Amino acid sequence: MRQHQQQEFLLDLWTHFPDVLENFQEQVKDQLLATIPREALPAVAKHAVKQLGARFVISVATDMREKDGDYAVSYIFAFDEEKKFLVLQSRVPADDLKISSITPEVPAADWTERESRDLLGVVPVGHPDDRRLILPDDFPKDIHPLRREYAYNEIFPSEPGNAPPPKPAPEGTTVVPLGPFYPILEEPACFRLFMDGERVVGSDYRGFYNHRAIEKLGDSELNYNQIPFVAQQICGICGQVHSCAYCQAVEDACGIETPMRAKYIRSLLLELERIHSHILWIGLAGHIIGFDTVLMQAWRIREPVMWLMERVTGNRKHYSSNLIGGVRFDIDEAAADDIRRVLAKVEVEAKALTDAAVIDTTLMARLKNVGVLTEENARALAVVGPVARGSNVSIDARVDHPYAAYKELGVQIQVQDGCDSWARTIVRVLELFESIRLVRKALDDIPGGPVMAKIDHDLPYGKTGLCSVEAARGEAFHYVLSGDENRPYRWRLRAPTFQNLQAVACMIEGEQLADVPISIGSYDPCFSCTERVETLDVNTNQVRIYTSEELQELSRRKNAANPHYSCHSERPTARRRSHFVKKLPPYGGEFLRSETKNLPPM
Repeated sequence: MRQHQQQEFLLDLWTHFPDVLENFQEQVKDQLLATIPREALPAVAKHAVKQLGARFVISVATDMREKDGDYAVSYIFAFDEEKKFLVLQSRVPADDLKISSITPEVPAADWTERESRDLLGVVPVGHPDDRRLILPDDFPKDIHPLRREYAYNEIFPSEPGNAPPPKPAPEGTTVVPLGPFYPILEEPACFRLFMDGERVVGSDYRGFYNHRAIEKLGDSELNYNQIPFVAQQICGICGQVHSCAYCQAVEDACGIETPMRAKYIRSLLLELERIHSHILWIGLAGHIIGFDTVLMQAWRIREPVMWLMERVTGNRKHYSSNLIGGVRFDIDEAAADDIRRVLAKVEVEAKALTDAAVIDTTLMARLKNVGVLTEENARALAVVGPVARGSNVSIDARVDHPYAAYKELGVQIQVQDGCDSWARTIVRVLELFESIRLVRKALDDIPGGPVMAKIDHDLPYGKTGLCSVEAARGEAFHYVLSGDENRPYRWRLRAPTFQNLQAVACMIEGEQLADVPISIGSYDPCFSCTERVETLDVNTNQVRIYTSEELQELSRRKNAANPHYSCHSERPTARRRSHFVKKLPPYGGEFLRSETKNLPPM
């Protein structure tokens, strides 16, 4: 059946675009790459999404000038039922960095095209929003930091006045800023809400003020086996997810066969991470709507899982478990017994909490028909994870694009059709208990054998690897183009929040102001760690945005006035922090041949 679906999918593309599809390759199983003229991108992308049912994943712009004199732009689509990825790649001349935007036909590509324009200077002609997205407000206009001529630690001059103009508010509405620091949102985020009375009629979002240059470090300073330890820092909750996704992308690209026992250990840690993440979210959701009993009980139940992660890996978070070719440590019988014992207690207590929560009429009133995201909009914006599954979109990377040991474990996808915050809550509750089942099955079925592949050669240049890993928040996607010098030539990643955040405007439009925080919280956002500050002068009603220098000066004044006040004004600002990263020494291919060792008994 699957082979038949694959043949139909390829035949349809060849039938409709016989003159533009060139050099069709399958370097890695289930990952198809086709080179097409840049002018044909919108038509082929539209056909893939609207006629063949493809889901847009991400685009990747790469500076290839030092190799072949131009740039490459790749658009990546997932055919989830067929369990395949399609990469549409075009070459873009260095002296004419323009492509035709696919966003008018594929709205899910909005931010990724704007990101490519900011970081590499590839202009998406016809894009409906020409404002900068990623770069700081005072970043120089004609500098694109992911180009190869710029170093990872380069310091760029400040050019105030380059801030993108805010989206104009509809006539007759009031602008209400939500954030950047809002008491019940655990991380900074800045939404400008356009209000008609208490009803939201539109919104605008400005973020990305803590861009950490991780991709730049990955293709310029770090080697293959240093990157997993940086990748796990991308998210405080999904560290294992990003580390695993990167490693498998490299392994697939370079044909490295990971031992099955290592795959089971990766899956086991991923599910334990999902368990504590979902419990954390249940508590935060209760906190957002003022039900702090749920918060306190959920975090009490979660704490033994965090102890368990430290027992198994040596760390409560950021487990440092993955390397190219496998994992750094094994799980012995004593650790397996501890996992079973802790999960037995967590399951009982979590069930008592969720059983009480799902019949609570106050919770239902605050969550049902709130933050509505229709199935149509969910598909158009290519949302992922519980946000998609709560809108009746049955996608899950563990099933659609199996990685680690999920093909052997067998995952039951949890889907709800309510399309609201309540449906997303129920999806997470059901997934919590599914993850407990998967951990037990992994412990029962894990085979013997080594946990690290033997790699006694340098990895080849020019191979492409793709990997989707299902985080608690949704699909995290990593793209790797292998390079020389024992590091990727290009490493591109997309966290689930990047895609889900683009759906917030749909979710909150028409909502009451009081329901906006839980609508945003219902997709479990992971924002950047800092934001700009927008203030309103109550005497003049004038809005002002402070620069980092002005904020530092205000902080110094406050410190001088109150010597007991703790001030860190001399710390580098977040957007300049990347040049303080310690320069890492180069390593040869032998760094990949890492020894595996067991954890000491605890």
